[in-house]
Amino acid sequence: MTSETITAAVSGTWTLGDLEINRIGFGAMRLTQSGEAFADDAVPSDRGRAISVLRRAVELGVNHIDTAAFYFSPLRSANELINRALAPYPDDLVITTKVGPGRDPSGAWQPHATPERLRGQVEENLRQLGRDHLDVVNLRIVGTDSIAERFGALAQLRDAGLIRHLGISNVTPEHLAEAQAIAPVVCVQNQYGIGVRTEHDEFVRACGEQGVAFVPFYAIAGAGREVGASGSDSDEVLAVARAHGMSAAQVRLAWTLHRGPHVLAIPGTGNPEHLVANVAAGALRLSEDELAVLDSLHQSGA
Repeated sequence: MTSETITAAVSGTWTLGDLEINRIGFGAMRLTQSGEAFADDAVPSDRGRAISVLRRAVELGVNHIDTAAFYFSPLRSANELINRALAPYPDDLVITTKVGPGRDPSGAWQPHATPERLRGQVEENLRQLGRDHLDVVNLRIVGTDSIAERFGALAQLRDAGLIRHLGISNVTPEHLAEAQAIAPVVCVQNQYGIGVRTEHDEFVRACGEQGVAFVPFYAIAGAGREVGASGSDSDEVLAVARAHGMSAAQVRLAWTLHRGPHVLAIPGTGNPEHLVANVAAGALRLSEDELAVLDSLHQSGA
């Protein structure tokens, strides 16, 4: 398989509200630094390289970019890199951002945003991205408390025209039901992958039944989260990778896409070679036997 010729279109499409996107997208979290995301001693990324990765992603058919105003490191902001690289934006490009958490200029995490502060976070994303509205805004939460007040605040901004569509992140099925009683939800963004959060399997299926996109994050990194993939994979994943002449990371991405047509992928990288490989994962079709092996591995929590 010649990955350089593969575009994101091969992964198929999904519609977020009224916005059609390719199922392989791009996550901007790792654009701003080398090494662990959000680390106090993060080394800023090379600006030119980050910009070239974003432009190459669009050349490869990526039309869904996931970002946030709190994706920054010393000297670098993901939103401003996106603005610099891609504005004026292609008509089909969908930029999804998230609000809820916040970081002060030093990078320290701030208390969870109140409904009043959410508007300021939305406006900061608008300013950094150079947009007059945001395509999709995810309310990211921590904990299991009610989200009605905060989601309601975002619904008001949607009604005011600052936001086109709403999503939620790091949530439970109860949160989804609570949000949908207030305004339509186009996507749920939760951590998920082979062996990670097997308890979310039913939630993933339920989202599909309701026409809600499920967008896994850390699908490659797994338990490594902000640090990234460990580079140590199970024999099962490696065997499937060898059979297709692809990497373990590509197998992990392909497995998530096989969980349903509503499941999207947003792998992030600052490496142009990894970008090409991530996009090519959308072309990987796993057999029923391979899926059975990987599903069993997933259920084991490996």
